[in-house]
Amino acid sequence: MKMNRRQLGKSLAGTVAATLMGTTDDLKASVVPVLQHRVTASNGWEEVLPGIWKATLGQPEDITVISERLVPPKRDALKRMAQPKQPPIPPPTGTVTDRGTTVDLPLAAQEELYGFGLQFFSLKNRGKKRVMRVNADPHQDTGESHAPVPFYVTNHGYGILIDTARYATFYCGEARDKPEKTMAAVSSGDVATSTETLYSKVLEPSQSSRVLVEVPSASGVDVYLFAGPTMLEAVRRYNLFSGGGVVPPKWGLGFWYRVSGNLRQEAVTPLMKEFRARRIPCDVMGLEPGWQQHSYSCSFTWSQDRFPDPTTLIKEIKALDLHINLWEHAFTHPSSPLFPSLVKLSGDKGVWGGLVPDFGDPGTRQVFGDYHGKTFVDLGIDGFKLDECDNSDYTGCWSFPELSRFPSGADGEQMHSLFGLRYQAALWAQFKQRNRPTYSLVRSSGALAAPYPFVLYSDLYDHRQFVRALVNSGFSGLLWCPEVRDARSEEDLLRRLQTVVFSPLAMINGWYIANPPWKQMDRKKNNANDLARGWETLEAKCREIIGWRMQIVPYLQSAFERYAADGTPPFRALTLDWPDTPGLSGIDDAWMVGDRMLVAPLFADEAVRTLVLPPGDWHNFWTGARLVGGKELQILATETKIPVFVKTGSIMPLAPITNSVADPFSRQLSVKIYGDGSLPFELTENGAPLLSVHWKDGTVEVEANPVGGYSVADWSMAVS
Repeated sequence: MKMNRRQLGKSLAGTVAATLMGTTDDLKASVVPVLQHRVTASNGWEEVLPGIWKATLGQPEDITVISERLVPPKRDALKRMAQPKQPPIPPPTGTVTDRGTTVDLPLAAQEELYGFGLQFFSLKNRGKKRVMRVNADPHQDTGESHAPVPFYVTNHGYGILIDTARYATFYCGEARDKPEKTMAAVSSGDVATSTETLYSKVLEPSQSSRVLVEVPSASGVDVYLFAGPTMLEAVRRYNLFSGGGVVPPKWGLGFWYRVSGNLRQEAVTPLMKEFRARRIPCDVMGLEPGWQQHSYSCSFTWSQDRFPDPTTLIKEIKALDLHINLWEHAFTHPSSPLFPSLVKLSGDKGVWGGLVPDFGDPGTRQVFGDYHGKTFVDLGIDGFKLDECDNSDYTGCWSFPELSRFPSGADGEQMHSLFGLRYQAALWAQFKQRNRPTYSLVRSSGALAAPYPFVLYSDLYDHRQFVRALVNSGFSGLLWCPEVRDARSEEDLLRRLQTVVFSPLAMINGWYIANPPWKQMDRKKNNANDLARGWETLEAKCREIIGWRMQIVPYLQSAFERYAADGTPPFRALTLDWPDTPGLSGIDDAWMVGDRMLVAPLFADEAVRTLVLPPGDWHNFWTGARLVGGKELQILATETKIPVFVKTGSIMPLAPITNSVADPFSRQLSVKIYGDGSLPFELTENGAPLLSVHWKDGTVEVEANPVGGYSVADWSMAVS
């Protein structure tokens, strides 16, 4: 009799149950045996795409990350990459037990691991335990995150993806087998005399080790191997396997502002008109929960009291060259027009008195998505902020539990792992059907997310953790927004704002303050309209910083186009570009933007920061001053601008500062040349060239496609 994956899993569970169901006397007489058998990859590594291999251990589950994927790999781009002749590591082995499946993978001496999704607490992972559990409120370095990804890459130039929607646990090199031999003598030098000595003996990176992975409840698992030969090449291959990187619409790369959740319709347009009058650049305005009639859970209907005429509001906002983003979460209130259609398409547990849609079912995504398309997208809404689609059973226990069941066959654990991505897919489909771009926000994502036009955000708010998350995101095909809300000081506000303008999505989230933070940083006073004396001075500083974002939009466009074409993350850790430079392997507070810009933010609580520049010559982005790489810099807090450096030879395009990217003037670029101008600038759209800028014999040469409307108005040499 043949069994499918789900039937075999049930059979295995039944065997385990039968093994454990003995009489009390039986249990007293003997220890209950653990069902366990060793498994090896049935056919070793099997190449499934160029430079990508799969090994199967046991009988994998039906519901996994890859079985549920909705975007196909970019096969042509994968074919264009250098093709390795053989897998860089031997096939995995493992066991199937009553607990689930374990996977055993090699780890060489001095081999370091990076990745595992959106991580706030550390960059390097060797010697650590990583739990891929969806958790909106991670407060310790456990691996939990609202965007955990069971994928890691090593400095030996390959990546590993465990294809599971379970909360897999990775033991990154510290797990040891039991000793088998008796030692004749013990040296006194092996006695730990302090906790530091004791824990340093848990793992010696100079020794070879293993990565052990436990996948709970599963009777097997597929393991995917992504070859390099470098870390960056392995990450690129993973992103292309995911479907290639996203290219945001130009307006999505401008500046965003989310208004207070208590703001009424009559106050929204005047606030955004004030932005225009005071020359505060802005491209996207976001509405928070107050726009809905009922928001916890959601009605997905406009509040008749607070927003009585949304059609007029949308027209007014569009007339200001602004795009509109709506906050929501998926939990559906009984008053919602969607409720009757979703009753039989939802899980058996609710959240905040609402249904939990079964986004694992295509029919559910269609019903949910069609409503949004006809009700909001057709009205002119450009994107959504998908909140609380992660999991938080430690703070108020508001989310659905892991023991939930869904009509598609998923349990709560699997649904948490897939919920964020499937939710994104439901709404993204509506924009694709209408041939309209979107760039939206989401609070949970996962593996294979690179092509999705959604950027992660969080309700956590530590500046350093936000920066570390940004550095880590590039290992796993994720985008992260270190948003700005209020701040504890003027310096804190400015430093946070400087960070966010060099991130995938530049946003101030004023959801709990009535006025922009530069008017009053004290939350209570802000909401009481008790504005700070002389707030205009701080506003001017913020205006300047937001202007930087507008200037680098063409450069960001180019970086994202490359992300789509060849999988290169537009925001990434320095060690991805310089894996053989030891001084860069642990830097978690600086990152690359595109192929030539390095950002190293300052923090409000530090008097000085150090930075090791990568090898080669660099220039201060602001002054043009030349710097020699490979040396440690001391950057004082007295620096008013965020430290940004560009590779020598770079041609950097800078757009004029406009109120929005819709202004045609934003395409009349100026060009700054650092060093000898040997690194040209290229801007494409879907692979078609829009602008090419070269430096030759002391002259700037420009090729511009009229379709793009770009031109180079002037150029200058950076001071060397």
